[in-house]
Amino acid sequence: MATVQFFNQFPCKTRVQNPSNSKPLSKPPSSLVPMSALTRRPSFSPGEFAVSRSDFRVRVIDAEDELDPETSEGGGSALLMAEEAIESVEETEVLKRSLVDSLYGTDRGLSASSETRAEIGDLITQLESKNPTPAPTDALFLLNGKWILAYTSFVGLFPLLSRGIVPLVKVDEISQTIDSDNFTVENSVLFAGPLATTSISTNAKFEIRSPKRVQIKFEEGVIGTPQLTDSIEIPEYVEFLGQKIDLTPIRGLLTSVQDTATSVARTISSQPPLKFSLPGDSAQSWLLTTYLDKDIRISRGDGGSVFVLIKEGSPLLNP
Repeated sequence: MATVQFFNQFPCKTRVQNPSNSKPLSKPPSSLVPMSALTRRPSFSPGEFAVSRSDFRVRVIDAEDELDPETSEGGGSALLMAEEAIESVEETEVLKRSLVDSLYGTDRGLSASSETRAEIGDLITQLESKNPTPAPTDALFLLNGKWILAYTSFVGLFPLLSRGIVPLVKVDEISQTIDSDNFTVENSVLFAGPLATTSISTNAKFEIRSPKRVQIKFEEGVIGTPQLTDSIEIPEYVEFLGQKIDLTPIRGLLTSVQDTATSVARTISSQPPLKFSLPGDSAQSWLLTTYLDKDIRISRGDGGSVFVLIKEGSPLLNP
């Protein structure tokens, strides 16, 4: 409409010619004028403004043709690539959920049957083939943070996970916290019992050795200060060395300790954690990250062991 108003500023005169007195055209109609004449730009002179209709061209495009990928160059391939990308993401999300579901009830791999281990191994391999982060050490922002161990095939952890080692004490959580700014790693095991919780952790430095591999050097171990609980939960029985031990006779005795637990907790909690150094030669390891996104990390270590870790706060931690 702005263009119409612009042209209305210039007055026009209309000439009506009697058809009976009309003379033959001295030149062919505009439809027969050569294209070069139509595309010629108008001339401008001082005090004169000339406008020609041939300066305005309108291209009419059918809406369906514009949206049709077959009529635009590269449109079909771009649409196909987008659909494939969406399908790949959906398949990856399904695999992640299937893997997490298969880990349920395995006690981080300790009680997994051979069939379940085979199923888990197959899902891990499929996820690794869809790794969205081919160079994890170049994406330290994804590695950064606290990761909860959900599954491992590392047999060195099995004695720790076994509840028959120490009665009434269980492994509540195994985690790995990565600080990508300072290149540090903290491995922590949280133990929970009826009277207190405590942790054992190791602090280490890591170096980048390849786009997927880091070298880890452990520096010290830390035994956390026990934190006594205000309420004592005593089970009816406990399994020890394959036998069930009835705790009913001593439940009353242990419950009486609850009255003094609060005051004792204040005294113990004021003590600093116990730190000890680790030998430099044997306290080294390496990890190869084979899958990494914002929710799941899959790593492989010495001896072909595999670790599946879930990022703290991820909805995948909720069964």
